[in-house]
Amino acid sequence: MTDDKVNDGGDGPETHTQWSQQDYHHPSAGWGAAISVAQVLGRQHAVTSGPRAMLRMNHENGGFDCPGCAWPDATDGLKLDLCENGVKHVVWEMTPKRAGREFFAEHTVTELETWTDFALEDVGRLTEPMVYDAATDHYVPISWQATFDLIGAQLRALESPNQASFYTSGRLSNEATFLYQLMAREYGTNNLPDCSNMCHEASGRALQAALGTGKGTADLRDWETAEAIFILGVNAASNAPRMLTALSDAYRRGAQIVHINPLVEAAAGRTIVPHEFVDMALFKATPTSTLNLQVRVGGDLALLRGIAKAVLEEARTDRKALDEVFLERHTDGFAAYQKVCEDTEWADLERQSGLTEADIRRAATIYSQSRRTLVSWCLGVTQHEHGVDTVREIVNLLLLRGNLGREGAGPSPVRGHSNVQGNRTCGINHRPSPEFLDRLATACGIDPPREHGLDTVRTIAAMRDGSVKVFVGMGGNFALAAPDTAATGEGLRACELTVQVSTKLNRSHLVHGRQALILPCLGRTEADVQAAGPQSVSVEDSMSMVHLSIGRKRPASPHLLSEPAIIAGIAQATLPRSQTPWTAYVEDYDRIRDVMAKALDGFQDFNRRVRHPLGFRLRQPARELVFLTPSGRAEFSTADLPDVVPAEGDVLILQTMRSHDQWNTTIYSDNDRYRGVKNLRTLILMNPDDMRARSIKQGDLVDITATARDGSTRVLREYRALRYDMPRGNSAGYMPEMNVLVAANDYSTQSDQPLMKNIRIRVTPH
Repeated sequence: MTDDKVNDGGDGPETHTQWSQQDYHHPSAGWGAAISVAQVLGRQHAVTSGPRAMLRMNHENGGFDCPGCAWPDATDGLKLDLCENGVKHVVWEMTPKRAGREFFAEHTVTELETWTDFALEDVGRLTEPMVYDAATDHYVPISWQATFDLIGAQLRALESPNQASFYTSGRLSNEATFLYQLMAREYGTNNLPDCSNMCHEASGRALQAALGTGKGTADLRDWETAEAIFILGVNAASNAPRMLTALSDAYRRGAQIVHINPLVEAAAGRTIVPHEFVDMALFKATPTSTLNLQVRVGGDLALLRGIAKAVLEEARTDRKALDEVFLERHTDGFAAYQKVCEDTEWADLERQSGLTEADIRRAATIYSQSRRTLVSWCLGVTQHEHGVDTVREIVNLLLLRGNLGREGAGPSPVRGHSNVQGNRTCGINHRPSPEFLDRLATACGIDPPREHGLDTVRTIAAMRDGSVKVFVGMGGNFALAAPDTAATGEGLRACELTVQVSTKLNRSHLVHGRQALILPCLGRTEADVQAAGPQSVSVEDSMSMVHLSIGRKRPASPHLLSEPAIIAGIAQATLPRSQTPWTAYVEDYDRIRDVMAKALDGFQDFNRRVRHPLGFRLRQPARELVFLTPSGRAEFSTADLPDVVPAEGDVLILQTMRSHDQWNTTIYSDNDRYRGVKNLRTLILMNPDDMRARSIKQGDLVDITATARDGSTRVLREYRALRYDMPRGNSAGYMPEMNVLVAANDYSTQSDQPLMKNIRIRVTPH
């Protein structure tokens, strides 16, 4: 079966300006970031309000947490702990533009479907709840109570609670997260898919199996003291820009910094950190790497095993190459892993990694000479069939030299969205543990369901086959973020009801069920005033620090509700006999935190501890060398080396990625500064030799055909092919446009993650 998808012009702003591409040779951040921020402030008419907001962002005393990435706040109370993309994200939320009832009266849904995704969000903030009117094809106003009544009636009418699915993005606060999962479980389902299912599910499963914890063990102080930092599959300059501070500091103190990525990204070159005013004034850049290795897409496991093999070979003549005491006292399975490494041939490691033995040994020397090593990774590692195995191989490598339980060492995954880790900590998990459910039952007086629920890919399948009839999206843009855009849309449209809780208009409001609701909520920057007065919420960063966030700005509309208030309203309408004090929880969020302290491990004395100037860090047993695994030790793994080289010579492996001027599915412009691209998103980056082999010249229009595991094909037409420095046989392009190429059934059997970094394609001239 062939499912042709014709390019509709891209998701960025419409432009008639000529596209261009040139090599980027400047430092990351620095004046380029400052100029970009100034332009964003001007376009969004926030020249005065924007800078005021920057002075409150990521502050430990009464500030609000950046709604962008999950990088930790500075441990020293830095007063300008922000970045270009964080400022863009905040200003995008603070825009004076409004999408009110007049806008929806003027435009049908059918018309809005033709708009670019930039244009949809650029309309501005949503101002009141809206319901879809099929007779007129318009969204029309509806009262909050009528909204809750409609949702409650639909949910109560379902034959089973498992016919509903409750999705969340990483923007939800800990308090709203806890209420959301409590509502779903009191209702009777564990159908709690989330954005982590598409991003770091592999990391959580791997770390849980290896160390007994689903999180990294390193914190920001470890980044400040590590002697060697290995960074895999991360575009830090765009996805976690505040990491640049840690990298430049590490370089200055003499640490080795190894970047492992098919593309040499700007963060792997040099940077000028904007809050270092002298360096800004003198245009003084600091290197952010000491070694760059351009691994083949999906070849990270082979590289890691090669490093381990080299270290084990060194240990034959130098016993200090391994931490034998650590291995004996704290690990299980070392002998089997050692044999796997010894039995793996260097020729296979070279072919699968795309690197030479000499390159791999250079990385191994850096690792074996470091007393304190930290390994960080992101979606370039996880969005593969073998993502779990690769993360476990990271742990294997760390264990060899005892890089756990000591300062400056450990695994450190880079979480992409502000509170995605907090979502999982506070109960958004379709596979909850019995221990979590037992504590929840005792603390909240409910009888939660015990069977596992649906994750993202299985929710899509269930909507398509009719077994899920109601979809509730708490933030995010599910229609665009999920794989196989056509299949996801088909599933959403088959629902009896779709509910989207949002701050701005997006594609998920247009790809809707037979009945559809848009529920506007407060943003992170806005004041949340309830019966007990102004409220704060908490978030957890990617290194397990939990701290408060409080907005100060006047809400975009008097008709907005907070996320906890919306969840409570749905719960009360759906569960009329509920004994949960929903109203009391909304009146004072301290009451939510009090019950969270009883239900969640590590949240004891929550209300007091979270009010510390920098919050508090959740205990990580593995950091203390306490491993909650079956053996009570850190577990080595012995996965087979995956074959990531296509047998067919004309097949390329495509990885999807974000541009620099983009955050998740929100696109600020058609530019990608760090990759030298202007006015173009409908592109594919290719190795020049691969282009020549296909008779494709720079800028030629091409068609891209993806072949799924089941043999079906998906096509994008009239994309521009651009030369880029990457391993031969690999290519790259932007999500969400290229999500149409990821078949709904092409997901990892290890993690259920869509294979967004491992798409088999053929590229031909248009």
